[in-house]
Amino acid sequence: MSPILVLTILTGYFAMLILISVVTSKGADTNTFFTGNRQSPWYLVAFGMIGASLSGLTFISVPGNVGKVGFGYFQVVLGYLLGYWAILGVLMPLYYRLNLVSIYTYLEHRFSFWSYKTGAFFFLISRTIGSSLRLYLAATVLQLFLFDAWNVPFFVTVATTIALIWIYTFKGGIKTIVWTDTFQTFFLVTAVIITVWQITNKLGMSWSEMVSAVEASKYSRIFYFDDVNSPMYFWKQFLGGAFIALTMTGMDQEIMQKNLTCRSLGDAQKNMFWFSIIMAIVNLLFLVLGALLYLYTEKFNIPIPAATDELFPRLAFNDLGLLVGIFFLLGITASSYASADSALAGLTTSFCIDFLNFKEKSEAQRGRQKFVVHLSFSLLFLVIIVVFKEINERSVIDAVLNIAGYTYGPLLGLFSFGVLTKRVVNDKLVPLICVISPILSYLVSLNSEKLFGGYKISLEILIINGLITFIGLWIISKRPVQALEKA
Repeated sequence: MSPILVLTILTGYFAMLILISVVTSKGADTNTFFTGNRQSPWYLVAFGMIGASLSGLTFISVPGNVGKVGFGYFQVVLGYLLGYWAILGVLMPLYYRLNLVSIYTYLEHRFSFWSYKTGAFFFLISRTIGSSLRLYLAATVLQLFLFDAWNVPFFVTVATTIALIWIYTFKGGIKTIVWTDTFQTFFLVTAVIITVWQITNKLGMSWSEMVSAVEASKYSRIFYFDDVNSPMYFWKQFLGGAFIALTMTGMDQEIMQKNLTCRSLGDAQKNMFWFSIIMAIVNLLFLVLGALLYLYTEKFNIPIPAATDELFPRLAFNDLGLLVGIFFLLGITASSYASADSALAGLTTSFCIDFLNFKEKSEAQRGRQKFVVHLSFSLLFLVIIVVFKEINERSVIDAVLNIAGYTYGPLLGLFSFGVLTKRVVNDKLVPLICVISPILSYLVSLNSEKLFGGYKISLEILIINGLITFIGLWIISKRPVQALEKA
């Protein structure tokens, strides 16, 4: 693609985002920014959450990883379904009953001050790092395949990207994001469908022949039951996926903030159910795309890059034609911005509600502080991305999942303990437990092969971390006074 065409596409795309922002933010106040005035149509939330949940990691890494593990990632996706339905049945009724803006205020209701602040703090750390790295991946792809040709420095690419996100979210907040994410999810899904269609045509296949070819290929294997020590073993992947969904969706302010903008609990539950079904279908489509990319390289003897994350972008820009190149550009942009804008709003909401006592301040004070916090997190994204580029020695998806396993584990333990028990904790010791738990989890993971006869821990580090937190909370807790009196 020519630089002029790329610039025209990106300019038109962001002009549409800013137009949506202008329309949706009319008359907006801080309540609109945080809750969308609880007027969001559930079907828009459900569809828009696809883009926010997938991010550029899925768009690039999932198809590329098919060459290594086939459709094995679908084991994780099946686990997601279990996690999403647990959110639908357990967490959503709880959040709506308490009429929460920040979901971490549940921890204050259930425990007390320090538990509440600890939960919010771990969210801020995890989501800030995770979202920055997701945005880093997309910026790296755009830099490598587009902006390097214009001699645009990486810092300028990232700074411009974050500035654009800030511009279209700073006023309308979550109300704007519900609509922009719907717009962006459309392009993300359309990009995958068009790429599958174009590769099928270039392979000279009908749709039914394409399905048969993918099914018959070595890439279509889904289930791994043969080696319990393998990171791909089914129950590791399935249970890991379930708990990833439970924590990174149900205990994550960024994602749950969208659900809490629905008009009622019933609408929010319909949103979560249909989101889970669509999410599974879209992930399967990404896996089919991955198989087709490898079948295409085999037929036309195209070298596979050492970093499989580069396979899709290389073929999209160099081999699959202008239409695929255009929609790849739109898709990677959409997946990256849909994830990053949601994170920015979620982080701003959590910090304002959980640490700045917004309920006690005037609208003018709230507006000024929200502006500063929103801008500060934008700058923090920029700093993390630039630093990570200098020190990165591992794949981004590995880094994101690894960080999530350690930072979301304490949240899993806190929420699980609150929901599953009625015990009273020594609140002042909760921060200590939540710091010790990831450290112990890391030590267990580091020595798992020695401790457990060759067993290597992967996604289940999140479960282990949550369990250690749960046990720690049990140790520092006691039965409630009423239960002791009855005993």
